Amino acid sequence: MITVDKLIFEYPGLRALDNVSFQMNQGSITALVGPNGAGKTTLLRCMAALDRPVGGTITIEDIDVLEQPRECHRIIGYLSDFFGLYQRLTVRQCLHFVARAQGITDSDCPAAITEVCRRLHIEDRLEMRPDELSRGLRQRVAIAQAIIHKPSLVLLDEPASGLDPEARHELAELFLDLQRQGMTLL
Repeated sequence: MITVDKLIFEYPGLRALDNVSFQMNQGSITALVGPNGAGKTTLLRCMAALDRPVGGTITIEDIDVLEQPRECHRIIGYLSDFFGLYQRLTVRQCLHFVARAQGITDSDCPAAITEVCRRLHIEDRLEMRPDELSRGLRQRVAIAQAIIHKPSLVLLDEPASGLDPEARHELAELFLDLQRQGMTLL
């Protein structure tokens, strides 16, 4: 269960989140919609323990995000709206770097990379650099980075932005597949 309760976040001179509360069941897919500037990205950043709200609570699988941010990072995958891929590294090297940063041992990295690439149908792109890939394939690599450590919750900020209709359909199918594998997506 994921619970956000009375969350308040303020930028200087602006209250971006004002008593936001909701619950999500484990294994669900939930779309967060609203106009530009509504606070969607701010909410996701707070849930990912990247920004600290001034009030309220966030609990993910009985872990208090505000009190135990490092513990949360182990169970959360986060894809920002401006995902960063290292352009000078191959896809394999990008994934290896992120896997190690997420605590996967060096000896377990090859298997983790193989598995996540198979899930995302990018196994034939491992030796390419991100700047050699289409927008849709770069998006898949970024999602691979977000889920390589098998998080239970995946936070996706505008994951379909810039994708053509076919790539959006493939992304929707991918999200359903991740849900079938037990992940919760927001």
